[in-house]
Amino acid sequence: MRALVARRLLQAAVIVAIAATTAFLLVQLAPGDPLGDLIENPRVPPEVRERLRARWGLDRPMHEQYALYLRNLARGDLGWSFSQGRPVGEAIAAALPNTLLLMSVALIGAFVLGVAAGVIRAGRRGSVADRALGAGTLVFYSMPDFWLAIMAMLVFAYWIPVFPTSGMTTAVVYDYLSPLGKVIDRLRHLVLPATTLVLLLAAIIARYQRAAFLDVATQDFVRTARAKGLPERAVLWRHVLRNALLPVITLLGLALPMLVGGAVFIEQVFAWPGIGRLAVAAIAARDHSLVMAIVVMGSVLVTLGSLLADLLYAVADPRLRLHAPTHA
Repeated sequence: MRALVARRLLQAAVIVAIAATTAFLLVQLAPGDPLGDLIENPRVPPEVRERLRARWGLDRPMHEQYALYLRNLARGDLGWSFSQGRPVGEAIAAALPNTLLLMSVALIGAFVLGVAAGVIRAGRRGSVADRALGAGTLVFYSMPDFWLAIMAMLVFAYWIPVFPTSGMTTAVVYDYLSPLGKVIDRLRHLVLPATTLVLLLAAIIARYQRAAFLDVATQDFVRTARAKGLPERAVLWRHVLRNALLPVITLLGLALPMLVGGAVFIEQVFAWPGIGRLAVAAIAARDHSLVMAIVVMGSVLVTLGSLLADLLYAVADPRLRLHAPTHA
């Protein structure tokens, strides 16, 4: 297990380095200037502009800027956000917990709902429930995330005004609510964006889970378990479902990139103050330091998700734990 973790951490470091380099090159090649507002403002003296360029290394050649960027990144210095008027680290630290809350709720909800739907479909193969759930998952699987978010807002915030439309809290009354009231207010604001992500991801998981369940159910060890007289419930839960979860666990590593990308649209639609909304604002403001930091942070989240999927796979499949040290 230790060898497996060490290999994955080394791969993660390489991936993050590649992502950081790619982000730097793309930002350098993109049109615009991080000091665009100051350059276009005729009231800012030229010496002030040059002083700021020298302060942040923007007057240096590209290779020197890249070396300075890597050195600062290795020290944990993400730079200064011109659009936010504060260090990039502070801007990300303020938005990251909100995105992690949304992603964790969506991830847990999607896997619970997706696995349950897949098992129901496989257990009742060919039934009305199977066909209905199959049609439903196909519909959500086909929907663009931003369109589903807009439809959810239209139905449950305007036609049936049950949930709030934007933000994490009700700004006017939140400070005056009781502790329980504050929790309820946050949960009400979380429902629509989290449900949108849950439905999109659960549709994918359900289809994988059904196929994996049906494949495992035909294996010899399942027939042996039934021949030994084990109850059907024990056969399904102890033998079929546990082994059928292995392919679905692999989706965990793929789900985080989807959630990170989907958060950009979902947070923008619901005005959720997270990393996705911060990224859109940074791109619009040509805030290069903030954009590069968000790309690096996204790559870190994706690699951590892949590592978590590998660890869960090793827990679920003892063969991987037994063979891991021999490949170190």
